[in-house]
Amino acid sequence: MKLDNLKYIDLFAGIGGFHQALNAFDAECVFASEWDEHASKTYEANYGIKPSGDITKIDEKVIPYHDILCGGFPCQAFSVSGKQNGFEDSRGTLFFDIARIVKYHKPKLVFLENVKNFERHDNGNTLKIVKNTLDQLGYDVKHKVLKASNFGLPQNRERIFFVCFRKDIVMDEFTFPKSLNIKVALSDFLEEHPSNAKIIDRPDIKIYKVHSPVTNIFGEIELPNRPIQIGIVNKGGQGERIYDPIGHAITLSAHGGGVGSKTGLYKIGNTIRKLSTRECARIQGFPDDFNIVSSQSQAYKQFGNSVAIDVLKAILKQIVNTKIVTDKAESKILING
Repeated sequence: MKLDNLKYIDLFAGIGGFHQALNAFDAECVFASEWDEHASKTYEANYGIKPSGDITKIDEKVIPYHDILCGGFPCQAFSVSGKQNGFEDSRGTLFFDIARIVKYHKPKLVFLENVKNFERHDNGNTLKIVKNTLDQLGYDVKHKVLKASNFGLPQNRERIFFVCFRKDIVMDEFTFPKSLNIKVALSDFLEEHPSNAKIIDRPDIKIYKVHSPVTNIFGEIELPNRPIQIGIVNKGGQGERIYDPIGHAITLSAHGGGVGSKTGLYKIGNTIRKLSTRECARIQGFPDDFNIVSSQSQAYKQFGNSVAIDVLKAILKQIVNTKIVTDKAESKILING
């Protein structure tokens, strides 16, 4: 499936993680929606598109034609749990807004992301409703949990991804990408002189472990490709753990407590500090020319809510390799459908 010249819409757009990935494959964004005004300003500053607001208030008929619908939709409790009535069960949730747009526009591809625990939400009933809804709307639903650490980004971030081809166009079964086996260290993504990384200097810091790098037979350092905890602040609760930068960052978060909230704490040289906003951008896969226009607290929230771009790109490569019917054959199907 070639993506160049295809049009997409970006729902629950945030700061444009899907936009970054799809534009790398020459797809064109024709519509975006984001209710958070701070994230919306960041999106517009980087892509020149001002997202529409609350998707629940936007009529699907005014949304432009598109080939791909994408978005990282919020996970909510569904109104009718466990009855597996698909489209009807999704009413009252933000996923219903995806469903009504899909029902009207019938895009070729629906590409979604959510938190890892979505699979187990409401004892699996939420996942069933989403799958049943998309199945009823005519889509072949594939989903899998993937970790950013396996795709060249130094972050322990696991998310569930949905790739849903319209049933009348797919010829080849889609498969999710395997781990790229690209081992990286957080230290490779750090700024030399960060301007806004909070330094922690307090008496209850405890470093209880020194990570000793292991070298292979070629004398190269073996990177652990996971977070390496080496200390704590206070009692070592959430946001109070200290990590070595030879490993990976913990999952960036939009919320959370503790002195290292949202980014975690890291021992960089002789300093204990949080990550800077630019470092957060880097470990989510955003390029250094990405404009960070919000306050530090808002930027932390935005990157914590975003999606790992390198994972999206790996999935998109698999999508490109998935065979679909030719445009001519598809036209016949649509005319007769």
